Amino acid sequence: MGFIKLLGSLLILFSTTWMGFYHGSRYSSRLKNLVYMEQCFKMLETEIVYGATPLPEALHNIHRKGNRKISFIFRDIREHLMEHGRGDIFYSFSSIIKPLKDDLHFTAEDIELFLSLGRVIGSSSRRDQEKNFQLILNQIGFLQEDAKDERDKHERLFKNLGILTGLAIIIILL
Repeated sequence: MGFIKLLGSLLILFSTTWMGFYHGSRYSSRLKNLVYMEQCFKMLETEIVYGATPLPEALHNIHRKGNRKISFIFRDIREHLMEHGRGDIFYSFSSIIKPLKDDLHFTAEDIELFLSLGRVIGSSSRRDQEKNFQLILNQIGFLQEDAKDERDKHERLFKNLGILTGLAIIIILL
């Protein structure tokens, strides 16, 4: 009987600790993904503004050169753009909101910034495109600072909360 209690207690502690670490890691993941997003935006800016590369080709290049954790987004945008013709680019950008939220742990503010790129890309001269990219890159910097603050506050909290919840459940059950 004591072995079953010990095994059950360990399972409870393991599962609540895992849940705490999972929820805590979402904050670190968001920060890392924002950094990767910034790198991809800089590459996209280089492709479009300085290289005068057509958008589908530029998106393909970003998919190949960018960090794999985030560059799949640019592949999906390109595929959506190619499948639905040369229509509205914003529509292709908005087609990937779900992966941004679920896979990359972006907040509504992060997603809105990403969509703002879809609104302005390809709709003006190269000089205006460069200004738009600089504005978006500055905003990503602010989002990274916010993500860092949230990570510092919440990551440790969730990890400790997972462990302490498991211990509290074990104490209550014993």
